[in-house]
Amino acid sequence: MEKLRTLLSKFNDILSYQIYDSESIHITVGTFLSIVIAVIVVTYLLRIVHNVVVKKLPEADKNKFVSIFSFFKYLFYILVIIIILHTSGVNLTVLLTASAALFVGLGFALQTLFQDIISGVLMILDQSIHVGDIIEVDGKVGKVFEIRLRSTRAITRDDKVIIIPNHVFLTNTIYNHTQNHNMTRESLIVGVAYGSDVALVTNILLDVVSHQKGVLKSPEAFVQFDDFGDSALIFSLNFFISNSFGVPRMRSEMRYNIDDQFRKNGVTIPFPQRDVHVFQQSPFLHQNTSTMPDSGQNKVKK
Repeated sequence: MEKLRTLLSKFNDILSYQIYDSESIHITVGTFLSIVIAVIVVTYLLRIVHNVVVKKLPEADKNKFVSIFSFFKYLFYILVIIIILHTSGVNLTVLLTASAALFVGLGFALQTLFQDIISGVLMILDQSIHVGDIIEVDGKVGKVFEIRLRSTRAITRDDKVIIIPNHVFLTNTIYNHTQNHNMTRESLIVGVAYGSDVALVTNILLDVVSHQKGVLKSPEAFVQFDDFGDSALIFSLNFFISNSFGVPRMRSEMRYNIDDQFRKNGVTIPFPQRDVHVFQQSPFLHQNTSTMPDSGQNKVKK
């Protein structure tokens, strides 16, 4: 019994050994061990929570949860360390006061980073952007394939990756082509010459779109007579598709077919023409070069 008391006494002495000692901060071996044990316990608990939640989530939402989980994991570690230091008698007010200038400098330097992180958390929580969504940013269309805590990545139609800082989604206007559903309405503009049979043009356009692969049968495609242009009658062919990411190639195929059908049916696609009118108050003056005086070089030598 006496030996046990001696061991416990030595153990307490070891735990009470001062690693750092000042007027307001006292860090002992026991404090350090408490932090290590707490971090290990929290790590295992968070891992269990992560595995349980991920198993129940759909595949599309797993990446979002991982991003949020990473943010809150580090935040939780910081809170645990602060609580342990506070319960161990460390005066955190002194540390915060002494580090105030450093925190202000870091705040200015990392404000964009924190803005991106907070924006990423808000994006994931409000479900404004999903993996697989087709978005338009600064005139570039891309399909989102990864949402991270700081940035979102999308692949463009020319197979290039665009990295978008998350704060852009909160400060700028973003077009999400698939926010409501995957079906979108697209259009193709066609101009024909004045005097063309508009009924024939309408039927040709509807026939071309009905044979186009990828165009949905319902809702049905339709043609609009949009305007009387400067040198053409303007029509728009409107159709519905379920994958707007591939619409440029689809439009190209339809333009080939429309041009072929227009040639077969005698429909002309005009080019811009302008009539130039010249107004002159007096007649044009014509000079005969033969009556002009000779220069010294043209004189015949005698």
